[in-house]
Amino acid sequence: MSIELGRYGVWRRDSLLDPELARQIETLGYGAIWVGGSPDGGLERIEALLAGTQTIPVATGIVNMWKTPAEEVAASYHRIEAAHPGRFLLGVGIGHPEATAGYRSPFDTIIDYLDRLDAAGVPVAGRALAALGPKVLAVAGERTAGAHPYLTTPQHTREARQLMGPDALLAPEHKVVLDDDPQRARAIGRPAVDRPYLHLRNYRSNLLRLGWTEADLDDGGSDALIDALVAHGDAAAVAAQVSAHLDAGADHVCVQVLTDGDADPVPALTQLAGALGLG
Repeated sequence: MSIELGRYGVWRRDSLLDPELARQIETLGYGAIWVGGSPDGGLERIEALLAGTQTIPVATGIVNMWKTPAEEVAASYHRIEAAHPGRFLLGVGIGHPEATAGYRSPFDTIIDYLDRLDAAGVPVAGRALAALGPKVLAVAGERTAGAHPYLTTPQHTREARQLMGPDALLAPEHKVVLDDDPQRARAIGRPAVDRPYLHLRNYRSNLLRLGWTEADLDDGGSDALIDALVAHGDAAAVAAQVSAHLDAGADHVCVQVLTDGDADPVPALTQLAGALGLG
């Protein structure tokens, strides 16, 4: 892996990111910014975030393969890499069938897309792949820098590391709520898990594969499931749960801070940075 991401990054939807927030994240000592929400293939927001910061890498989490042709995103990759060498990781993924008309053979589509990125000169070390199941995790380790799993647990991280071997990048996302009242924390975390993810086939299948039951996944998710997918408590408790991914074999954890309504995430990111020993 040629791009240094550090041990902890911040995952946030593209519509909720701007250069000022990116600068604050960088100042707090996080190692990378992950731009979620299927950013457009032109990647202008990525370029703005890189231009507005000094050294922090920016990754996409993820560009949807159904939404943007490989050749278009490759041109964006080369433009950004030329302007900000060594600071951009192109995360790509297949998305989910419920959101895509004409969704077909996801595995074959992934292979074809990576073949086209190869032909367009996007280096293996400059790209990552959203991956949950064993087949796609294996492809991530063989055809890209590594995997960016979303909505997973340290158990999944441990199994993914065993499958992918010691050298591939493994950068799971994990949601967090800094609130030591479990009921309040679940009230913030549950909607972010339930809609849409507990209603999407690929995420449900992955959680069932990890041993959760249909009852855990229905009706907004059981308390146990929400607690596993959304770390909550004070900053020290959240840091410990996030760091469990590293203990399980992750190289980097992408922290997604959830707040009540549109509250500023910076106070929570600041507290968590201190508990994680950043800065």
